[in-house]
Amino acid sequence: MHTKIFASALVAALLAGAAVAADKPVAVVNGVAIPQAQMDFILKQLAERGAKDSPELRAKIRDDMITKEVIAQEAAKKGLSKDADVQVEAAMAQQNVLLKAFVQNFQKTNPIAEETLKAEYERIKAEAASRKEYSVRHILVKTEAEANAVIAELKKGKKFADLAKAKSQDPGSKDNGGLYDKVQQGQFVPEFDEAMRKLAKGQVTQTPVKTQYGFHVIKLEDVRAAQGPSFDEVKAGLQQQAQGQALDKLIADLRAKAKVE
Repeated sequence: MHTKIFASALVAALLAGAAVAADKPVAVVNGVAIPQAQMDFILKQLAERGAKDSPELRAKIRDDMITKEVIAQEAAKKGLSKDADVQVEAAMAQQNVLLKAFVQNFQKTNPIAEETLKAEYERIKAEAASRKEYSVRHILVKTEAEANAVIAELKKGKKFADLAKAKSQDPGSKDNGGLYDKVQQGQFVPEFDEAMRKLAKGQVTQTPVKTQYGFHVIKLEDVRAAQGPSFDEVKAGLQQQAQGQALDKLIADLRAKAKVE
């Protein structure tokens, strides 16, 4: 009987000790305690950015917190906490924290159903399928004479990719043999875009195409219905977009109900 009472008392004492340890402040600066909760909050934020918890990290955070507390106490002694601008900024900071918490809570408690996301994906996919997707090579040179010389070399059997690597002035495609893959209408300047769309698969422009960048020789490698990304690739973006729209509607409803004078 006494043994059981002693054991129960020991467990209670250990639990009480653990609670005290958990509530123990990070530091006490001039009689003001820095709560452990602040340390935990900073660690959580750093962990979300990929930082790993360690004694060294905790020591650095503690040191920073002490420095900030010392400065804050000195600012309060100088009466800065009563400054009108400081009070306005503090109130705005508190409001921003609440706004952030509101948005995070809404996102957590209002997930969008998988079926809704898939339906939106299918709508976008069907819309994309109505557009064409191009694989196109080009060689960019400064003068029309240079472009005509390139066309002449192609007619003699030179490979387009080799000439692009040797002569093209476009750093974005030169090393890849002049290739731009999976592009859609409107992604290039109008003159280039129009010339590209007039070509048949495998065909090369027989006259130079002038744009603001110089003179182009263009070859259409392939044209097909636009494929677009998979559902898994865009799911997170669709979720964020749908939640954003739902949040906008909620905010509009709250504003409509608010009494503004």
